[in-house]
Amino acid sequence: MSTVQESDQVVQRRANLEELRALGIDVYPRKFDATDTVDALVAAHGETPGEVLEATPIATRAAGRILGIRSFGKANFLVLSDGRARIQAYIRADSLPEADFRIFKLLDFGDWVGVEGTIFRTRTNELTIKASGLTFLSKCLLPLPEKWHGLTDVETRYRQRYLDLVVNPDSRRVFEVRSRVVTAIREFLIARGFLEVETPMMQAIAGGALARPFVTHHNALDMRLYMRIAPELYLKRLTVGGIERVFEINRNFRNEGISTQHNPEFTMLEFYQAYADYNDLMVLTETMFAEVARKAAGAEEVTFGEHTISLRAPFRRLPLREGARAAASRRLGIEVTEADLRSRERAAALAGQLGIEITDAMPAGKIASEIFERLCEDELVQPTFVCDFPTDVSPLSKQKPDDPETVERFELYMGGFEVANAFSELNDPVEQRRRFEAQLANRAGGDDEAHAMDDDYIRALEFGMPPAAGEGVGIDRLVMVLSNSPSIRDVILFPLMRPR
Repeated sequence: MSTVQESDQVVQRRANLEELRALGIDVYPRKFDATDTVDALVAAHGETPGEVLEATPIATRAAGRILGIRSFGKANFLVLSDGRARIQAYIRADSLPEADFRIFKLLDFGDWVGVEGTIFRTRTNELTIKASGLTFLSKCLLPLPEKWHGLTDVETRYRQRYLDLVVNPDSRRVFEVRSRVVTAIREFLIARGFLEVETPMMQAIAGGALARPFVTHHNALDMRLYMRIAPELYLKRLTVGGIERVFEINRNFRNEGISTQHNPEFTMLEFYQAYADYNDLMVLTETMFAEVARKAAGAEEVTFGEHTISLRAPFRRLPLREGARAAASRRLGIEVTEADLRSRERAAALAGQLGIEITDAMPAGKIASEIFERLCEDELVQPTFVCDFPTDVSPLSKQKPDDPETVERFELYMGGFEVANAFSELNDPVEQRRRFEAQLANRAGGDDEAHAMDDDYIRALEFGMPPAAGEGVGIDRLVMVLSNSPSIRDVILFPLMRPR
């Protein structure tokens, strides 16, 4: 449609609005007393035969946005939507007050109206409201898009989500799934004795993860603050304080790239359970994900792209070095051993052969992790606990008792990307300080994502933290899988976009 034609439409719509005003119509009324939603009407009477509706007339007052206007002589129809369902309204001059029919003549595609009448079925068997009253609620001054297609319109969907929700019912379905996911997780954890809390989003030290933070400044205190990259260290302080089961569902912020799996602002579930280890959380996670899938998506098996993903327990367990070793062996056509991945020199040589860039500051465990991420992640479609990470990349995790180079940690993958991260928590303050110092050395060597020193957290550990395990779950990515959405932007109502 050309710009001139769009402009003509806007002129006509504004003229219709002024005519409504001239008729004495309140064009932006304060309320409309609806007795039913469109969705409720369709749910209640969508299968009711016409003769039943005719024998027992059902009165209703419903409102919605006009997504269709059709006229056939004296018979006129509006298609009303409440965003979830659609219903017709049958409009005739001899069935409406004269003033109400004048309103009908000035309606445009996209306007909001309220309709009063009775339910019946047309000759074509469509559920319809026979209108005896029509109330104008709001004018749509800009033409609505009729359909979406192509890359440009996909971008517009993200920039103008309100339009996406108007014309794309599947978009609303995604966000209903998202809401059910959050509700199901909350109910699951509360039923098991977890306490929901809120911790600071602005922190003096960006801790709890290896990521680059957003920086801000508090003027009154003249201090630098960071938007949190994780709530972890505050939640573990609460474990020190005696809250044995605790969780938070809230936002994290990471100053990193944007992709189909990354948004700088994202929603995370993080929870901690005292007296448990990472094996306990694997079992808990299997149970939780199956229940959430049933409640949010209706089944433990869901479609994601070309795959059917089963969230039934048990999930596969895959040690990280074993996955990296096997993948490197297949790629290079040689027998790579786990010992190769534990040697800094041999691991660096393997990375070079595989075309994976590394820095001089990277220890062997970091290189092994890079190899795993590059070669294995995309293949992990079915739920898989990638476990037993190198200590080098896990500064907050407890080491395995028989292997100090490895920690009791897992990441849960499905759909080809990470959805959760968990570990047995390091609660030895001396070892925690040593790990932080090693991270500081990595930072000095050029690793911008290395963990900062947090003396107050170490002080908290010195008061005694019980054995515990903790986990973070990316809500956005879980919703992607459960709603069959290929991009994280599809499951975030207002994703970050570069200004036009």
